[in-house]
Amino acid sequence: MYLDYWGFKKYPFENVPDPEFMYYSQEHKEALVRLLYAVNRRKGAALLTGEIGSGKTLLSRVFIQQLPEKDFEIGLITNPSLEPLDFLKEILYQIGLNFKTNSKTELINSLNTRLLENTKKNRTTLLIVDEAQLVHADSFEEIRLLLNFQLNDQFLMTFILIGQPELKDIIRQYKQLDQRIAIRYHLNPLNIEETTKYISYRLEKAGLSNNEIFTPESIEEIYHYSEGIPRKINNVCDLSLLITFSMKGKAVDSDTVRKVIKDSL
Repeated sequence: MYLDYWGFKKYPFENVPDPEFMYYSQEHKEALVRLLYAVNRRKGAALLTGEIGSGKTLLSRVFIQQLPEKDFEIGLITNPSLEPLDFLKEILYQIGLNFKTNSKTELINSLNTRLLENTKKNRTTLLIVDEAQLVHADSFEEIRLLLNFQLNDQFLMTFILIGQPELKDIIRQYKQLDQRIAIRYHLNPLNIEETTKYISYRLEKAGLSNNEIFTPESIEEIYHYSEGIPRKINNVCDLSLLITFSMKGKAVDSDTVRKVIKDSL
């Protein structure tokens, strides 16, 4: 609705995991470096946690983009709330193996064969589990067992577990799995300076050459409400742009932001 009014080519604050709009804070840069290290060195398992809306899913999409297709076979599970057998079937499906059998032995043997084939081709088999705090207790045990697929010098499969902060405590309950997590990182919210840069970055990516649309006071209001969580920043910024457009305003001021926040409570 407001694209032409502000001069945008795209909506700047959509809450979808579009890698083009990835803002690399220091936190996000370090998280990405650790994930890349985990897969390139075949570390077995890595853990990425963060608050709801902190940018974990978007980061995982950027991470996938940076992995050469010829060197990696990648599976992505976005709804991991599955019973162990279905979870195992989903893993196979995600790497291109679709079996009707309910025999766990057959499924595991087929998976092991694919892992060995990939290893001979010098391809890394990677499974990313998003929203991993939803994984069933017995399915965590399946992950642990799959991490036993190893050669003398490397894991045959790498897991990236991504989830909300409680995932750290959940995994601690499974000591053998916890000990296999080689790389860990918790994604913290943006600070006020990063929030300002984040807003400017997304405006620029949407086609605007400057950040005069949001006043400094409005950004302070956005930061205090959002506590630096990108998803909440996006929500407030999007609605603030819409309301300012409807009132034919020239810039988003703090009064408009406070109104948006009040309506959201």
